[in-house]
Amino acid sequence: MARETLDSLRAEVANATRDLQTAVDALDDAAAEHLGVNRTDLRCLDVLLRAGSARPGELGAELGLTTGSVTALLDRLEKLGYVSRSPDPTDRRKIVVRPTARVQRKAEVLYGPLVESGYRTLAHYSRAELEILLDFLRRSRALQEEQVQRIRAITAAGEPRERKRT
Repeated sequence: MARETLDSLRAEVANATRDLQTAVDALDDAAAEHLGVNRTDLRCLDVLLRAGSARPGELGAELGLTTGSVTALLDRLEKLGYVSRSPDPTDRRKIVVRPTARVQRKAEVLYGPLVESGYRTLAHYSRAELEILLDFLRRSRALQEEQVQRIRAITAAGEPRERKRT
């Protein structure tokens, strides 16, 4: 009986994690739609808002994009007034990309209430519980990253990709 209960609790945690991933995905879709960008552009903005600035090559590496794709992405975001490009003060041959005050304000409107509510939710947990949650989240992220590599390896090995249906 105890084994079934533990197994069912593990299944509940797994299902709740999947539900959380779906909810985060829906939030990202809503934010991207509100900002008028695609999901890759949204990821780029997230990187810039967290870091404060980045070089195009760093963005390409972080997002898994080619140089040409990064240029097109930055052109789109600059046209929307979400990023600025300026010469790197340490090497004027290079460019630094920064989020603008405009996108910072929009991010605060979109994500500020989520952050505040999240902190209120976390206040219900003890230090020991937070350490367990943090461990679970770190392990879950590592698992996801491992699986990304596994799936990419399958693709690289020549497993045929499914074609998008239009």
